[in-house]
Order: sequence, then C-alpha cells, then structure tokens
Amino acid sequence: MKEGDIAPEFTLLDKDNVEHSLSHFQTKYTVIYFYPRDSTPGCTLQAKAFTDLLPTFKKLDTQIIGISGGNAKTKEKFCDKHNILVLLLSDPEYKVAETYGSYGEKKFMGRTFLGVKRDTYILDENKKVIKIFKNVKAAKNPQEIVDFLQSLN
Repeated sequence: MKEGDIAPEFTLLDKDNVEHSLSHFQTKYTVIYFYPRDSTPGCTLQAKAFTDLLPTFKKLDTQIIGISGGNAKTKEKFCDKHNILVLLLSDPEYKVAETYGSYGEKKFMGRTFLGVKRDTYILDENKKVIKIFKNVKAAKNPQEIVDFLQSLN
C-alpha cells in the first residue's frame, strides 16, 4: 500500500467484543497504527502517548485506531492496566496488518521472525492514505502525527 491508495476496508473486534468497521468512522482524519503486541514496553509507551493526546486529536477531528494481534481479553487487560483510552482492535490472524503491508519479517536482537511492524497510516475523510510512517519510534509517533495533521490545517 502507498500514499494515494484507498485504505482497505476491515471489520475487527475491540476489547468488549464490539465490531468496528473502517467505513463507519466519519471523522476528517483516521489514524491507523499497527503495533506488535499488547502490554509490551514500546507498545505501552505508544498507546499511552496516543491516549494523552486524545483531546488534541479530537480537536483535529481525528479517530485513532490501534491494531495488533491478540484478542478481546488481551486488549481489555492492556487498556485497564495502563488506562489506555485509544480504540484498540484485534487482528488475531494478522490479515488486516498483512493487507496494509504491516506484517512480515522483522529482526530483533539478532533474531529474524514474522510479526506486526510498527507502522502508522493517516487517512482523509474519503479513507485515502495521505501519509504513511514506517517503523516508527513508539514514544514519538503520536506527537509526530499531531504535527503532521496540524501542518495540514
């Protein structure tokens, strides 16, 4: 997937087993961020930073969606333990991550394995991809997104 493409539709479950489809979000911008795993240090930093910036994203009419593997139970535990208020969705078979190009071979501490890559996609109101951030730094990514969105206005 590249900038200018229409983002693929998906329907995934949240921590309460409620279905969410991309087409149902009617905000000016939608941010989809893929993260490797619930409750890991980097993923916690990123989710907390997005949560801290939710009032700013609301002013920018932006929906934040975090997607990773796991299930409703892992999402619920993650959100409750760290007071995460961002919408997190389960992609247990990594089909959505794969469709977006955010699942594949990764290297960490000398190992090579398959997993979810830490990528962020910004969509406009027509669900067109207007910006892709690949292999982002977890703690800095949310502010980076705010800065980009503010530069558009």
